[in-house]
Amino acid sequence: MFRFAHPDFLYLLIVLPVLLLFYVYIAGARKKAIRKYGSPELISSLMPEASPKRRRLKYSFLLLSITLVIFIMAGPQFGSKLETVKRQGIEVMICLDVSNSMLAEDITPNRLEKAKQMLSRLTDDLNNDKMGLIVFAGDAFTQIPITSDYISAKMFLSSINPAMVSTQGTAIGTAINLAMRSFTPDESTSKTIVLITDGENHEDNAVQVAASAAEKGVKVNIVGIGEPKGSPIPMGNNNYMKDNAGNVVITQLNETMCREIAQAGNGLYVRADNTNSALRTLQSELGKMSKSEIESQVYSEYDEQFPVLAWIALTLLIIEFLISERKNRLFRNVKLFS
Repeated sequence: MFRFAHPDFLYLLIVLPVLLLFYVYIAGARKKAIRKYGSPELISSLMPEASPKRRRLKYSFLLLSITLVIFIMAGPQFGSKLETVKRQGIEVMICLDVSNSMLAEDITPNRLEKAKQMLSRLTDDLNNDKMGLIVFAGDAFTQIPITSDYISAKMFLSSINPAMVSTQGTAIGTAINLAMRSFTPDESTSKTIVLITDGENHEDNAVQVAASAAEKGVKVNIVGIGEPKGSPIPMGNNNYMKDNAGNVVITQLNETMCREIAQAGNGLYVRADNTNSALRTLQSELGKMSKSEIESQVYSEYDEQFPVLAWIALTLLIIEFLISERKNRLFRNVKLFS
């Protein structure tokens, strides 16, 4: 497994576009200054040793070196030794609705992005627990099997979109069934399902499936996302989804359905809005669950990878130092940088 020991240093990468814009500004200012003295083509012939291409190449090597130094500061590591550890925790399977209706913008920035933000913060709150992720629309697919690797789970969240499930709809019952099959066989471990949906286009008997899960000791918690009054579904280029009659489709949060599923699943129902109240309620509910001993495979030792990057960065800096901004008169006819 690959990781950064100090990932906060990666925020320094934001300086790279700033440095690039600075170079573009300086290059533009240089050209503007040259034009004050006459035609750039004429002045160029008077300075045969000057080489803008060498200057750009030097700066490129410098930017690459800075990039590598930032990665070195972040501490790249590869896991080298797996170890089985026993911890006190729970198992959580998250079922995320990715149907087109989740693109509605009645929740800022939209329903799906709000759900992803909630899941990211919920993952941060998990401690010694296992989690998995299922995405569903008209069908359901396991995207992250039950795991304690929260870093990989969070990285995957950013790539979730409605195109991941080609069949449109909201097959909630199918998602719950798949979640039940995704838990570990250990019956002593506390298990729960967190389902985030707007509850529209209900296609199967989700209430009955949730009740079946509750009978097996698995609570089904529902996070309803959206507004009951509804909102159009953006399709890009300022267009909205329309029905066969040409009318704009309005997608509404089906709170009645969500409450029925949660009640049958012996779980809670909470509606997400533009605040973090739903997240806090869900965190509190998970915190109340009894912890039991679970086994996890974790990397106990990591090998540092920064020496390789350090050597590459040093090599680039040496090359940058050796490249002159002016052409060598002895090698003027060598078109190495043409």
